[in-house]
Amino acid sequence: MENTNEMQLIFDSRSSNESFARVTVAAFMTALNPTVEEVSDVKTAVSEAVTNAIIHGYESEVHNIYIRCRTEERTLYVEVEDKGRGIEDVEAAMEPLFTTKPELDRSGMGFSFMEAFMDGLSVVSEPGKGTTVKMKKIVGKGRKLWTAQPL
Repeated sequence: MENTNEMQLIFDSRSSNESFARVTVAAFMTALNPTVEEVSDVKTAVSEAVTNAIIHGYESEVHNIYIRCRTEERTLYVEVEDKGRGIEDVEAAMEPLFTTKPELDRSGMGFSFMEAFMDGLSVVSEPGKGTTVKMKKIVGKGRKLWTAQPL
């Protein structure tokens, strides 16, 4: 299909790779000509999803995290997946301030941040099988996109 692009990234669930993941997704989305704010929003959301996979999904054990990105027209779709412990109650986990790790000073705002910075968020999880966070960002929403005009 024209006007689409895809990429996949597989990396170890080490906290040192969190910045690598968000910068890679940011680089991928540059083809959509996003604003600095749009890139920052996506980087924040990816960072939260990856951090959740590391801390909650794998409980700091080292396993793979999978990121799949796709652009379609002006929309970026991002999936962050782990094959970790999964979430018992997704609805509760998505409540602001909900955390299963208060002893680690976790704010419980990860999903709230993802929701605030992206234009769509869904979480699919099965205990013992893992979690997939699906997000989308519409680039250029609310601004006139520049087009070349003849002189």
